Amino acid sequence: MTNPYASTGSSSVPIAASEDATVVAEYSPTAVPSAAYQSEAALENNLIEILTSQGYRRVSCRDEKSLLANLRGHLSRLNDVEFTDAEWNRLLQEFITPHDDDVLAKTRRIQHERAVYTFTFDDGTRENIRLIDFDNPHNNVFEVLNQYVAPTTNPAHRTNRYDVTILINGLPILQCELKKRGVDLKQAFNQIGRYSRDSFSTSSKLFDYVHVFVISNGSLTKYYSNTTRILARKSADETTSTRVMKSNSFKFTMWWSDAKNRRIADLSDFARTFLARRSLFNIIAKYCVLDTNDVLLIMRPYQIVATERIVTKVLAGIHNRTLLGTVNAGGYIWHTTGSGKTLTSFKTAQLVAQYPEVAKVIFVVDRQDLDYQTMKEYDKFAKGAANGNNSAKVLRGQLLDDECQIIVTTIQKLNHLTGDKEVLDVYDKHVVFIFDECHRSQFGSMHKRIAKRFSKAAMFGFTGTPIFHTVEDEHKRHNVLAVPETTEQVFGPRLHTYTIMDAIRDDNVLRFNIQTYDTMAANVLEDVEAAGIDREKALLAPDRIASVVDHILDNFSRHTSRSSTYSLTVQDYDPVAFKKGVDTQRTVTTVSGFNAMMAASSIPAAQAYYTAFREHMATRPPKERLKVATIFSAASGEQEVFDDEGFLDGEDFSADALGVDDKAFLAAAVEDYNELFDTNFSVSDNQSFQNYYRDLSQRMKNRELDLVIVVNMFLTGFDAPTLNTLYVDKNLRRHGLIQAFSRTNRILGSKKVAGNIVCYRNLDDEIEEAIARFGDAEAYNVVVLQSYDFYRNLFVDAVDKLREIAAPGEIPESEKVQREFVKQFSTILQLINTLDMFAEFDADDTLSRRDFQDYQSVYLHLHDTMTHTSEGEVIDIVEDLTFEIALVGKYAVDVDYILELVMQLKDARGNLKEEDRERVQREVDSSPSLRMKSDLIEAFLSQLQGESTPQDFYEMASKKFVSELDTVVKRFNLKREETYHFVTQGIADGRLSAAGMGAARIMPAQRRFGRATTTTVSRDEVVAELNHLLERFADIIGSDVLVSQ
Repeated sequence: MTNPYASTGSSSVPIAASEDATVVAEYSPTAVPSAAYQSEAALENNLIEILTSQGYRRVSCRDEKSLLANLRGHLSRLNDVEFTDAEWNRLLQEFITPHDDDVLAKTRRIQHERAVYTFTFDDGTRENIRLIDFDNPHNNVFEVLNQYVAPTTNPAHRTNRYDVTILINGLPILQCELKKRGVDLKQAFNQIGRYSRDSFSTSSKLFDYVHVFVISNGSLTKYYSNTTRILARKSADETTSTRVMKSNSFKFTMWWSDAKNRRIADLSDFARTFLARRSLFNIIAKYCVLDTNDVLLIMRPYQIVATERIVTKVLAGIHNRTLLGTVNAGGYIWHTTGSGKTLTSFKTAQLVAQYPEVAKVIFVVDRQDLDYQTMKEYDKFAKGAANGNNSAKVLRGQLLDDECQIIVTTIQKLNHLTGDKEVLDVYDKHVVFIFDECHRSQFGSMHKRIAKRFSKAAMFGFTGTPIFHTVEDEHKRHNVLAVPETTEQVFGPRLHTYTIMDAIRDDNVLRFNIQTYDTMAANVLEDVEAAGIDREKALLAPDRIASVVDHILDNFSRHTSRSSTYSLTVQDYDPVAFKKGVDTQRTVTTVSGFNAMMAASSIPAAQAYYTAFREHMATRPPKERLKVATIFSAASGEQEVFDDEGFLDGEDFSADALGVDDKAFLAAAVEDYNELFDTNFSVSDNQSFQNYYRDLSQRMKNRELDLVIVVNMFLTGFDAPTLNTLYVDKNLRRHGLIQAFSRTNRILGSKKVAGNIVCYRNLDDEIEEAIARFGDAEAYNVVVLQSYDFYRNLFVDAVDKLREIAAPGEIPESEKVQREFVKQFSTILQLINTLDMFAEFDADDTLSRRDFQDYQSVYLHLHDTMTHTSEGEVIDIVEDLTFEIALVGKYAVDVDYILELVMQLKDARGNLKEEDRERVQREVDSSPSLRMKSDLIEAFLSQLQGESTPQDFYEMASKKFVSELDTVVKRFNLKREETYHFVTQGIADGRLSAAGMGAARIMPAQRRFGRATTTTVSRDEVVAELNHLLERFADIIGSDVLVSQ
């Protein structure tokens, strides 16, 4: 076939080395504000005009036949072949669109297999067929398609019409959904979710190749990956089920920006930058990572900038070797804690390692626990991409092995190795070092020794809290002889900056809610110090410790939002599997709330708190007892050590250096842990102690532990999104303060509002100074939540406005007033979610529980009527409304609560008073999950007897489930036994998928030569019906309910 598009040549020079970076250095908006109304069609036409001006070809494909014909022409051109009809059909079936393919299979095809397939032609010849030419970007043709009409599986919507699609060589790679200006972006996000459910995976499933989704209302534009869309679809039952929280959905959409972190939100500007062919190609080809959890990570703009600037520096060293070994060969990246530095460093290491001139890329951490965590993260990004080591001897072997290109190690192992007299060949080769959290105080002499040994090294550092000296710092140090080196003096110039202010503004990390409780009056402290009494001993007074522990236990449920439930992917730590490098199985479970960490000032303080917690919990009801653990090592110290920069001392991960009493205490605490979790760890040897650390770390991430008490360990480098509260009874400042606080502010769904910092020492001045130092003078108001009074005043005003719209329980008549009601109650839910973090809100009576329930019932009723047809089909008729159903679930009750309430209210004959029945009905009506079970609860109440128990309800529900499942089996003529197996797995997983063999096995036999789409359509309809059953029953039936059937 003749190539219809002349090749524009190829480039062997990496993009990072050219003048054109993926992210523009500085962007000036070109859009001119206009008061004129702009329709969705006008937005679409303007976008297409910009894209065609940038070299995109306009293509008109109105159906699948023309879309496949376009793809065939491009692949013939790209591969310089002519396919016969038989060959083309076979290529589709074998490689491009296999019948049982899903989104993840197609994503792997692009990301892991690099879109290449060895195809056998009819004449027996074999050639590699490429979908995308990753080696020669200019060989790929970019096209823009609009208003493509796709068939659906939904009888209420026979077709879906996609706004704008970007194709690379005829393959759909990016999908853009537009809404008119002023419409909430979530509506575009939800509409793509409907396409996902109804039409992306129909017919040939070509749209499953889409990697990137863009949503825009003209003035605001965001992007996200295809797996964010998948996870959002899986958690779409959040509106009706307590099992799932949408933790991986809209919160994980991203903003684009320039290299100075200035947001590019307008669609026209976004099209000229993100959608520039060069930028989009680089994002797909280089800056996507499909990790081992099957999550497609698209790097954020600041991560890409950092990566490319390091790559550019490395190339400078390749072209000018006189730079190597000097500070000018490297530089440092200031990216705030929680911004994804590990992913950035991984991609940097991966790209740099591709240059033959670079002998090794060595990623260096400063503690053994971070060595373990980093290897886990690197293995998650790409299994086996990096090489870990447990000794300097193993590290030496890796340095001598040409196959080991990327190495992860600790600075201690490197220091030990370079202290040896042996001279390794690699010492004189171009080695790229990437140091994680390069600010730590112990780097000094070790860093210098390593730099001296590796004479041709280029050293780069990542840090969230760099060392730099202000004029004020120098003034304070004018009598000090040894001034600490700055990060720039050690590593070279700053290559990119992304501060905590940038991260909070972009919704990449959460703000802090800081509360201080004075546990020792100022005049008492003055008397203590005047009398020469040790201040730390006074702070360890038993009465004070007891007061703090009681305060934590009294408020723990509120601090950690125990009323919230959400699904979480958990993974056990297995020492044997870890040693073999084998990953343990991941499972999805439902958890309640978040967990916490306590930072104690010293080992004696940690011991005092651990003892007090165990004593105080013994006197409390079982529901108030927490799972508490502690961990420390000799490096933590008997007394608090505090330097000018606020560095937290490292840990040696050995209990050997502990004193006899401290070691005995820790041994007892580990035994408590063993009893709690049926483990067998000890402090008798270093390996077992390290395994204790790793197991504890994983249980914190799994939300199995409620509270861990530490001194320094875990306060830096530890990443657990489930952690939302830090209790502080420790002096913190500057680096240590930001590092410790940042353990709490990882994003995890809409119910996690902020990182809670509860201080039992007055750190107000230190907090303000640290935030200003690593943000700017105005950063405090951005980084820290406003006061309780600020949010309560907003709440009172919002409730007053709601009462003006409607009385409790009253459904507004007109659509206009209904919309006002929805918007106002959504605002109230968001405010309550924030106010719940403040203790003062417990006594607030602005909105009674009864009135709140009545309003919430109306809110849920309007949600059902506005977003569902009479057949139950989800629709989008309220583009300017967003329902906060996730937050509704936070304040709703579950089945156990209702049954317990019924047991309390019924009389000896099983009867309920009318007011009690109304109370139960209010609870049901105001709960998203219970509304679906209203008929089941009503049936249970109608047959209630004096001796009835909750178990009677569950047995009734199980029988009803089996009956309704059998109805579905008969309706669709499904294979009964296979369906039971399939649904049993769905009960365990929380949801069923139409993809894969599980769904295929339950379907009735099809005609051999029937239409190809019949099975797919029927399968989607069947799985949708079965998922509806699971949404109603999954949390009230056991996974074995079908075993005996």
